[in-house]
Amino acid sequence: MGPAVQTPQRPASKLTPHASTPQQYLTFTLRGEVFAVAILNVKEIIEYGTVTEIPMMPGFIRGVINLRGSVVPVIDLSCRFGDHATEISRRTCIVIIELQEGDNRQDIGVMVDAVLEVLEIAPPEIEPTPSFGARIRTDFIQGMGKVNGKFVIILDVSCVLSIEEISMLAHVADTLPAEV
Repeated sequence: MGPAVQTPQRPASKLTPHASTPQQYLTFTLRGEVFAVAILNVKEIIEYGTVTEIPMMPGFIRGVINLRGSVVPVIDLSCRFGDHATEISRRTCIVIIELQEGDNRQDIGVMVDAVLEVLEIAPPEIEPTPSFGARIRTDFIQGMGKVNGKFVIILDVSCVLSIEEISMLAHVADTLPAEV
């Protein structure tokens, strides 16, 4: 694995912005579209490296990585959204997202084509989820951020990485040795 880009350690939170305070979002590309996730969910960004495949897993689970001794499942967002597998390039990254359910925390890596930047988007600039026209399930979308006259799809990570899947991924990580 290559060098890691650390983001400040902050607890994961629900994506509920205050009335007028701009929120920060990490933006990335996937299949030519720009997506964003709340920066509070992002633990770090790493260069794409060796991912160990796990047999008999859903197609969108690319495998697991060893992140400083911890086994972290890696999800291919392109496959998760019903498209083909992400093609690996020089800019392909794994964004480590920390999810919390009650007292349990789970780190999950998501493959993206390229990380762009961190943007501040004020709540008035976030439109509700469209009821049609999106190439991904509408329940995966938290909202549509307006940035410089274009839309950025803000993902609801708690839905994209649902509770049932988190449980399954946690079980996989617990049953594998840390030397993956």
